[in-house]
Formats: sequence, C-alpha cells, structure tokens
Amino acid sequence: MGIEMRLHVLDGTTLLSLLSLEWNELISKMNSSELRNLRPEEDKRLIRSFDIDCEADFLDLAESISGNGSTKEVLANNRGYEALLKLVEWCSCGYWEAWEGRCIMYFENALGRSISNVDDMYEDETWAEVCTNLMSMDEVEFSEKVCENWMERRKELGETLDENQDPRIIPTFEAHNRNSRGLHYAVNLSGWVKILGREHLSADKWGHGEWNLETLLHS
Repeated sequence: MGIEMRLHVLDGTTLLSLLSLEWNELISKMNSSELRNLRPEEDKRLIRSFDIDCEADFLDLAESISGNGSTKEVLANNRGYEALLKLVEWCSCGYWEAWEGRCIMYFENALGRSISNVDDMYEDETWAEVCTNLMSMDEVEFSEKVCENWMERRKELGETLDENQDPRIIPTFEAHNRNSRGLHYAVNLSGWVKILGREHLSADKWGHGEWNLETLLHS
C-alpha cells in the first residue's frame, strides 16, 4: 500500500467557531457530544469517519495539550497542529483520498504537463492551477482523459491491456475512473474550504494560503 493523498472538504465557518471557543469548553462539549449538531452533513460521495471516532481521536490528542484561553490560542501555544487537523476532519463533510503515486497522473492530466517531483503536487501554485483547470472541464471529460492516459502509459511500457492476461486491469481502470471523478467532484464543490495533505506530512504543512494550518493558528 502506498502513501495516501487526502483532500478535506471543510466548513470553514464551523472550524473558526470551534477555534473561538474556550479550550476547556471545547473539551467538555466534545466529551459530551454537545457539538454534533454543528458538524456538517456527510457527503455520500466522500469518505468520512463516524462522529464518535473523530471526537475520540481529537480528545486523545487533547490530553497532551494544556492551557487557558481560546482553542486557537491554546493550540498555537502548544503547536497543536495534529489536534487542529482532527478538528478540520470533524468540520468536513468528508474527504477524498487516493494513492499518492496515482495522484501524479491525475494532477498531470489536470495540468496538461508533467510533474517532476511528488512534492510539487503540494505547492501552492500547483494546487491552485489544478483547481482552476478542473473547474473548467467536466467530470466525465477528466476521468476519460485520465483513463486514456493510463492506457497509453501501459502501452509505452509494453504492458498488456488484455484482462485475460492481467486480472488487475479492470480493477485498476475502475480505480482510476473512480478516483479521478472523486477528485473532480471534491474540487468543484462550492462554498467549502479545501485542505490538501498526505500521510506522514507534518500537520502544520496541510492546506494552502490562509487555510494552511500553521498560518491559521498564528494569524
């Protein structure tokens, strides 16, 4: 299994309201499940953890964080970026994810050019360009472009496209179709903040611009 890229689709207003709560009040209300009415409704095309699991993960992280004041102040003073990322997840209608190695192809087809380094996918300029381009094409067009490119790459490598010779052909094709459609769908959801990151990436590096998690806590 490879590293996963993940894109949270976030209700920014809800996150900011949680960050404005007193830290001890937030902990108390998370413990008692009083905040669940604030969590955005789940988007069935995205992935989302159960309320109780997300809350438990946040509270586990919160045990090592102490202080008084607003949640934003306490997290900033403790460099509590992992806890903030869990709040991002809690405030999201869901997230899209796919293997990072496959995402290079999705990004290249959105950009219309090659990517030389996997880290380039997370640069502000690259992500902004991907979003702009995906908003100018439709979902079917993008998924077809990705799948056709995948088949061309296999041909160039001398790999078969005969499902009788390689039983992984159909599942892999379906995964690329599903993943590319899902990315297009998530990017094109209006009214939501999009926070991109990947497994094993320091939480303070997630997101871009004013919604980068380090910037968010220290602005």
